[in-house]
Parts: sequence; C-alpha cells; structure tokens
Amino acid sequence: MTSPGTRPADSAALTGVDVTVHRQPLIRRDGSVHGYAVGVVVRTSLAHAHLTERLDALVEAQYERLDLEAVGGGSPVFVQATQGMLLRDEPIAGNRDLIVLEVPRHFADLPGAGAHLSRLRAAGYGLALNDYVPGGGQDPLLPIVHFVKVDLGRGQELATTAIRAAQAAARATIAMRVDTDARVGYCTSAGVDLQQGPMFQRDAPTVEREYTTGELQCLELMQLLSAPAPDQEAVVRVVGSDPELAMRVLRLVNSSAVPVRHEVDSVRQAVVLLGPRQLGALATSALAGAERATIASLWSVLTRAIACATLAGDDAGYTVGLLSAAAAQLRVPASDLVARTGVSDEVGSALCDLSGPYGPVLAAVLAHEENDVAAVEATGLVPFEVAHAYLAAVSEALGTATLLAGPARR
Repeated sequence: MTSPGTRPADSAALTGVDVTVHRQPLIRRDGSVHGYAVGVVVRTSLAHAHLTERLDALVEAQYERLDLEAVGGGSPVFVQATQGMLLRDEPIAGNRDLIVLEVPRHFADLPGAGAHLSRLRAAGYGLALNDYVPGGGQDPLLPIVHFVKVDLGRGQELATTAIRAAQAAARATIAMRVDTDARVGYCTSAGVDLQQGPMFQRDAPTVEREYTTGELQCLELMQLLSAPAPDQEAVVRVVGSDPELAMRVLRLVNSSAVPVRHEVDSVRQAVVLLGPRQLGALATSALAGAERATIASLWSVLTRAIACATLAGDDAGYTVGLLSAAAAQLRVPASDLVARTGVSDEVGSALCDLSGPYGPVLAAVLAHEENDVAAVEATGLVPFEVAHAYLAAVSEALGTATLLAGPARR
C-alpha cells in the first residue's frame, strides 16, 4: 500500500489543513462483510472552508496514493467521490467491478447530474447516493444508482422514511453510523441490507461463559506471549499439548507467511520461526473458533493489534489491541481475558478502562475505527498519525488473516 495519509505540509501550501483516510466495513445481515467504505477527511480552518476546489484536489490526490485493492482486500470499495471525480470519464484508478462511487448530496443540484451518473453506470462503476434525504433533488437519481446510504445520525424518524423510500425504489440500502448495539438492532428491524460501522461494537452486551480446554490453552499461550521475555519452553509445551493448536502452528509456519527452505515438522522449530506476534494471532484465531474466524473479522482483529503496537512503539501495544478485539469478538468482558491471561497491570488497565500508558493508544484506535476524529484528538494523539498507523496495519494484517482463517472461509 502506498502512502496512507497526507501531512499538512503536503496540502498545496494550505496551512492548518490535515487529511486523513478512514475505512469501515459494510456488513451484511448475516454478519459477513460485503466490502469497505473508504473516505478522505479534510480538516481545515474556517479561513479555508470556501476553497472547495483546492480541498477536493487534496482528496483526489489522496485517493491516487491509495491502493484500493489492498484497502478492500479484493472486496468492493465504496469511495466518497468529489464532484470533480464524478464529472470525469475515469473518476479513479482501479478495477471498476470493485469500485462503488458515493455521490454527495450536493451533486444532485448540479445541472445534468442524472446524465453524468448514467454515463458512469454505463462505464461499469457502481453508484451509491450518500446521505439520502427523501423529498428533494436526490429522488430523480434513485433509478440510476445501485445503493442508497442513510445516515442514522439524522435521527430514527428521518432514517426510517429514507430507508422506506429507497426500498420502494428497489435500491439496496446502507445504514451509516451503525456504532451501537441499539443501532444494529434497528437496522435488523428496518430490513437494511448493509450496515456501515466498526466491526465490533463497544457497547455490545457481554456474557459470562465457561471456556473449553482448548480455549483455556489458547489463553495460557497468550499469557505466556504477553511476558516481556516469553518462556520458550513453556510456549512449546502449551502448543505441543494441544493437537489442533500444534497443527495450526505447523500449517502457518509451512505457509508462504514464513520463508523456510524445507518443510518444518517440529513444533519447537515452528514456535521459534513464528515468534510471539504470529503465535498470538494464531491463538486469537483459535480462541475465536473456526465458525467465527472469517478473514474479515480476523483482519480487523490483527489490524487493531498492529496499529496499537505501532502507536505504542512496543509489543505490549500489540497485546492490548489483540485482547481488546478478541474480547469484543467473543463478547466477553475484557476484564475476564485480563484475569485469565495474567497480563501486566499496564496492559490490563488499558483493556479495562482505557487508562495507563496504553489506554490513550487503544482509545485512539477505537475512535479511529468509529470515524470519530474529535475523539482521537481527545486522547492526545494526532489523527493523522493514528490514521497512518491504521491503514499501514490494514495491509500487513491481511496476509496473516487469510492464512489463519483458511481458504474456505471469507
């Protein structure tokens, strides 16, 4: 992946301008991932707010830097288009079969808007009305587009009206800002086709549960790996005592993820070759269970872990991100995993209440996943740096997630 962010210094001599890239999954009714919504956010002072064309140029330049196939992992990518992009014959580079252009609300006011969108549709681009509000200029564009995006932040009454209007026009519906468990429930009852929001809801109810022998061994492995200097012999013992875990370790080390000259048959050798990070990812995937460990969900887990490690500057940050995502995926209290893995107080405080040295890092990554720039700033971290670390992690995490989830699951 190429440069995932733009510093103010790159912003065509505009001071006080920051550009960040955000990505969120679009989740189907069955919980699987259809694709990813990608948007470039330009934050500027009021003095520059009127410079629409120059600000749009920054957005378009950022899209040119992105490898959309890597960002989407081969799934459809929904791109928040500028007016200039929609007026061109080739709005953006990439595979047209995997690109959906999101049409901003103000584009409907442009003379010939329908003709421009019809041309793009005929050229093979997918189209989505962004922030649809019924009863206005967007209505004539409904027959042309494939998707309609509705912002739940505008209130449930307006959202319901918009969703029903889109459904009456036989357009696929996408709900935006699905960032709470209550909104997930609303989308289900409203018959929304796709939900845009973070992969794991922070407010999702947790449950107390019993762990199987295999799960306890995965937790023991994660406990060992969280130590500053993991006990290699203990790690080998835990992995070797679980046939399924040993098989996963050997499979991963003999895959293309680890360069080896010949097939590895020794669990001890495999443990050494993989290292703590890969073993931690493997333990997390085994803990999540094959039925839940899809490529998309593991990709999100590992992306969070790698982003936290990058921002924290050490592997304890990786553990924080990994256990945070694992707890959310399993819907168990983070405190439960903290107790069972025996991680340090610094890691535990970040997981339980976002405090301690790693608390701001985890809070910033969670806020970034929710597209909440203000919340990222509130942690004291720079939104650009968080966005940069996160998108860099996206590419790194995909290969491992693909191998861990297995070729048959998506």
